[in-house]
Amino acid sequence: MVYLPTVLFSLGEGAVIPLIPVIAAEMGADVAFAALVASALVVGQLCGNLPAGWAVARIGERYTMVIAGIIAMASAAGLIFAPSIGVLAASVFVLGFCAASFGLARHAFMTTRVPVEFRTRALSLLGGSFRLGIFIGPFVAAGLLELFATETAAIWFFLGCLIVMVLLVLLGPDPEKTIPVITTPIRRPFVEDSGEAVSGSIPTVERIGIFRTMWQQRGVLSRLGLAAASLSAVRSARQVVLPLWGLSLGLDSQTIALVVGISGAIDFALFYASGQVMDRFGRVWAAMPAMVLMGAGFLALSFTHDGDAAVLWFGMLAAVLGVGNGLSSGILLTLGADVAPKREPAAFLGSWRTLTDAGGAAAPLMVSAVTAVASLPIAAAVVGAIGLVGAVGFVRWIPRFVPRAKAADDTD
Repeated sequence: MVYLPTVLFSLGEGAVIPLIPVIAAEMGADVAFAALVASALVVGQLCGNLPAGWAVARIGERYTMVIAGIIAMASAAGLIFAPSIGVLAASVFVLGFCAASFGLARHAFMTTRVPVEFRTRALSLLGGSFRLGIFIGPFVAAGLLELFATETAAIWFFLGCLIVMVLLVLLGPDPEKTIPVITTPIRRPFVEDSGEAVSGSIPTVERIGIFRTMWQQRGVLSRLGLAAASLSAVRSARQVVLPLWGLSLGLDSQTIALVVGISGAIDFALFYASGQVMDRFGRVWAAMPAMVLMGAGFLALSFTHDGDAAVLWFGMLAAVLGVGNGLSSGILLTLGADVAPKREPAAFLGSWRTLTDAGGAAAPLMVSAVTAVASLPIAAAVVGAIGLVGAVGFVRWIPRFVPRAKAADDTD
């Protein structure tokens, strides 16, 4: 009940994501505009985080996931029956909004209920559950394309996954009731409640809203949060650049889905190793190498577009990007949990995920803009540069906010 709903949601999403630029291109979009349509997914995630933090704090993780799943069904129907590119983009945006709500609900659950001694491995397993779906989904899409010769078959598959997920969450045991919240001493501003007829006052924890939380935590958000946003940017650029690269090389949608699926398979294979590295050696030893590898991979890709072996380089460097992404599995979830206030973390996590998803939303928009003004290879080179700068940011700020000896620190 903790991991299976994530697998189901990401399985259907993984089948659809590589095909969004292809569907947009078939509806008449050029490469730059297809990138813009694909970017609506991460823009929706960005816009969904703060409302999701509000919803989780008030109605709980379970019902937030159910509502997100039902709305995602409507977005899947919009993808199937979209009469225009505008409706297609709006449906993709709503899907991203729902994905943010679903992801934050599960992140908040893990943050409050997983002991810090194995938090990273548990969150890496959560990231691995997502990667399992992203890994299998493109292969499912390729098989459905071979069988039905239409991209809408993958969207129908996504709709089926959503139905099963919602039924599982509604009818299965509720982990919120069966797994207790971990209580730790909290240093937090107190307000005085003197309404009881007792000697002295009774301190009660003050409830802090989302925007006040953002202001109080501005130090970590403006430093470590920006480094995390750069990782999110490189990750989301990978989801957009690889399908667009295949389109620009003249590959068909089935081949593109297979290449993206192989990259996802390598990504998935490394998720637990990433958790072990972070728990044993510190967070920076997973984040920094991953960023260096993905930054170098994008830079190398930018030089191969017009070569004789462009398709071979495309496959090889897609695999390199999969390795880099796999090494960073769970790092954003872990860092967010490490620095979040331990009581009612949903507001902070909403802020954290909004910042990281802002990087994820900006990257596809940047890819679209640079591709329109210059070319897709130059856009890939810019993404590579962001990756290398982000690696420096992790080296600088992780030791300050999450030192290895105090990775399990429970203070605010």
